[in-house]
Amino acid sequence: MKALEVLHNRVSVPSLEAPAPEGEVLLNIQRAALRAADHRLLQPWRFLVIEGEGLDRLGELFVQSKTNPNEPMSEAERASWAAKPHRAPMIIVAIASIHDDPKVPEVEQLISTGCAVQNMLNAAHAQGIGAMWRTGDFAYNEVVKTGLGLAENEQIVGFLYLGTPKGRLKPVPAVSPDQFFTAW
Repeated sequence: MKALEVLHNRVSVPSLEAPAPEGEVLLNIQRAALRAADHRLLQPWRFLVIEGEGLDRLGELFVQSKTNPNEPMSEAERASWAAKPHRAPMIIVAIASIHDDPKVPEVEQLISTGCAVQNMLNAAHAQGIGAMWRTGDFAYNEVVKTGLGLAENEQIVGFLYLGTPKGRLKPVPAVSPDQFFTAW
């Protein structure tokens, strides 16, 4: 796919199945992340690739994060939380590793990591891989962050779900740039 075609037509794909990207396809996705805008070349990111049994372990972290001793969880709720990571055969957890730098504030480093995720979304789409960027409560939950081994200076920017699209891609919404761009 040509670059502009990818940028103009990428859509999120919430319904994914095996196989997950592998080999050169996965490497292309990973390399795209590393080309994100990055003030002073800090590379303020790291990524965890989760698949197979790792998805089960992540599901258990999700369950633990929702466990409240004052409100028992039903088996159905437990199963639902544990199944969340299995919405795709692979998840890449994007982690912003914030550097103490006088010229690059934390917000720029978070945005840079977000740009890395966007690059991965585009690289996945360009290769026919379905992708969905999710955050939600889990990205900010201390149980999940500790379980994934995050340091004090790190934050989860998102969970990138990757796999083969189930069914057809949803249509690209018709949005005019005129709605968002004005001369000043």
